[in-house]
Amino acid sequence: MQTGMHTDTERCVRAVRSKDARFDGWFFTAVLTTGIYCRPSCPAVPPKPGNMTFHPSAAACQQAGFRACKRCRPDTSPGSPEWNVRADLTARAMRLIADGVVDREGVPGLAARLGYSTRQVERQLLAELGAGPLALARAQRAQTARLLIETTPLPMADIAFAAGFASIRTFNDTVREVYALSPSELRTRVPKARPAGTTAVATTAAGTLLLRLPFRAPLNPDNLFGHLAATAVPGVEEWREGAYRRTLRLPYGHGIVALTPTPDHIACRLTLGDPRDLTVAISRCRRLLDLDADPVAVDDQLRADPLLAPLVDKAPGRRVPRTVDEAEFAVRAVLGQQVSTAAARTHAARLVAAHGEPVDDPEGGLTHLFPSTGALAAVDPETLAMPRTRRTTFTTLVAHLADGSVNLGVECDWAETRARLLALPGFGPWTADVIAMRALGDPDAFLPTDLGIRRAAGGLGLPSTPAALTARASAWRPWRAYAVQYLWATDSHPINFLPV
Repeated sequence: MQTGMHTDTERCVRAVRSKDARFDGWFFTAVLTTGIYCRPSCPAVPPKPGNMTFHPSAAACQQAGFRACKRCRPDTSPGSPEWNVRADLTARAMRLIADGVVDREGVPGLAARLGYSTRQVERQLLAELGAGPLALARAQRAQTARLLIETTPLPMADIAFAAGFASIRTFNDTVREVYALSPSELRTRVPKARPAGTTAVATTAAGTLLLRLPFRAPLNPDNLFGHLAATAVPGVEEWREGAYRRTLRLPYGHGIVALTPTPDHIACRLTLGDPRDLTVAISRCRRLLDLDADPVAVDDQLRADPLLAPLVDKAPGRRVPRTVDEAEFAVRAVLGQQVSTAAARTHAARLVAAHGEPVDDPEGGLTHLFPSTGALAAVDPETLAMPRTRRTTFTTLVAHLADGSVNLGVECDWAETRARLLALPGFGPWTADVIAMRALGDPDAFLPTDLGIRRAAGGLGLPSTPAALTARASAWRPWRAYAVQYLWATDSHPINFLPV
């Protein structure tokens, strides 16, 4: 079992005393004398060490009877980096809970996806996080409810439904218990002072919200948004007026999101067909932009290599651009084998126009959802303008994705999934590893055969042959996917689709 930072009392006290925002989301401080819990960077005067206890999650604080601080809003802090860099049972469960699985399928559904019994999952989460899956999902519902209460004119009954509560009574009781205020009292407080955390405001368009997505500084938006804009598939994605826009396939419907970088948050304009998809949409946008990363830990590790240090110092805080749809990215990786970025976009755009589900974009520009795996599995291979061997790779992949024999979901085991991908025809290390890095979220995925990486390595004086570069990169673990971002940044192309 992993040991979280919350068990290191001395380190936690130092973080609280220094109001260090880098540790927001890593742990939560419960104050015995006031009965509230806070994020480490809470602006209030720090309590005495003897009056502080530390917990690994907001849900654990709530389970212990503490209420959220009205000043620092601990429920709006960035998520713990642990859940995106670990591949064990707890991390996989937390990724699924963030994706709304407990609300949609219950704890038995969560356990089934993880391949464990309900009892095993509950025991593991309780031991490590101080709260079981129901409590963790409840805390997430409470946060969604607060977001909607404070920032939209929706009726309370609609908010309860959208946040995933089974009844108005449960909604009222939970909000009062967690925030020490009734839903109506939360709403009346908003005009006095809008908090600085994750916020939203109602817009004139029905179903549209403006939100702020927090992150740990530093964040360098160039590689994130530059990469997404350069590889955008027409109809599904676009760069418009300083924002990356794309369509979203969600559990209850579809959505359209616009993401704009600002110095202290990512501005998110989200339009949903069904408000129940709000939590999932936010989770997937955060995952797309790698917003829960710990850039200080990453950069400190990479900076220890004297040949990488200048790249890190020049533009610290690079993130790994990921995806909102793992299957979509895997298909696009195959379409991009041994072709240019422009050619890969063209191939994908043809599939979208022919097999994607049309959507209505009030702003124009976005026309379709990326085709589902079921729709792609029905595509006639002879209609694909690509070499026969790559057609076989494409059809084999989508068939395995459609029947579930290859699972790229947030709950998958990274090593096992990579091995299954490598067993498919036409899948070499580059394709498997770029999927591991971008779709699975493995922070240690590495691409030593990528031509851009090899060029960058040679230019810096690093070994440029795959074997020698892999040996040198062992010192960068477990953050080699971030090293890839720094190395790619030295090349004129945002991504290279040549190796297989």
